[in-house]
Amino acid sequence: MATMTAADGVVMVGTQAIGQITGYSIEYTSDTVEDTVIGDGARTYKATLKSYTASIDMMFDPAYASSYQDDFVVGTEVTLKIYPDGVSGTVFYSGSAIVTGRTISTSVGEMVTASFTAQGTGDLTEATI
Repeated sequence: MATMTAADGVVMVGTQAIGQITGYSIEYTSDTVEDTVIGDGARTYKATLKSYTASIDMMFDPAYASSYQDDFVVGTEVTLKIYPDGVSGTVFYSGSAIVTGRTISTSVGEMVTASFTAQGTGDLTEATI
């Protein structure tokens, strides 16, 4: 089984690679509805609507503002592309998403970081390169 490290991962908004990424996550889910009928011995369900959310963590650096902050304006729709093994890797995920949050945070003795969250609109596509 092939495994990969985060060292080569790339997150893009449109065609712009986002700089100073420290981590990301994608949660892809499906709603379900129950279709159990009298006489069934166990509850049964059917899959219905799918959705996804994404979060992206990075170092906060105003010098790199044009490489990520300008692309993540809360309330705007963006095209996300996430390459876990780099743009020459084996798989990538893409989809449209609405930026739902932006957090700038730090603690005493720590680096200043930025986090962005996004709600997918439409389906998340998984493709091989």
